[in-house]
Amino acid sequence: MAHARIGIVTISDRATAGTYQDLSGPAIHETLDAFLKSEWEACYRLIPDERADIEATLRQLCDVDGCCLVLTTGGTGPAERDVTPEATAAVCEKLMPGFGEQMRAVSLRYVPTAILSRQTAGIRGRTLIVNLPGRPKSIRECLEAVFPAIPYCLDLLGGSYLEVDETVIKAFRPKG
Repeated sequence: MAHARIGIVTISDRATAGTYQDLSGPAIHETLDAFLKSEWEACYRLIPDERADIEATLRQLCDVDGCCLVLTTGGTGPAERDVTPEATAAVCEKLMPGFGEQMRAVSLRYVPTAILSRQTAGIRGRTLIVNLPGRPKSIRECLEAVFPAIPYCLDLLGGSYLEVDETVIKAFRPKG
């Protein structure tokens, strides 16, 4: 069986311009390395906060590159340039609001400003797209909260089978 392809998309004007180093994309990669026993390949992108670029990148990763999962970071706040949720909704056939609800619930335990976050998730074809926050610490906390449901979601979509390291995180799959 071929290994899973997972898109990791950092959405940041400043990182794209070289003003600062992207720490968020590598944080997603590190977390997935810790969580997954399955072989997987990262399809990494660093793009600016431009809705057309975000939509085109998501379409490319889902439709052409064959990613079963795409994790974005950045662009989920209330600022004018934060358009990741809108771009995600525009390319998805179904929205999965429970992911955003769970990530906000977890983040609110740490910072009251988590209520300003607009993370969402959705389905495009056989791909699950999840918008994560921008801070590396928050990325790990949010992935710990929602990742237990991701392998089964991918099963239901007919995507890649992801096996997790049960000593690090437990994934839920119904028995039988």
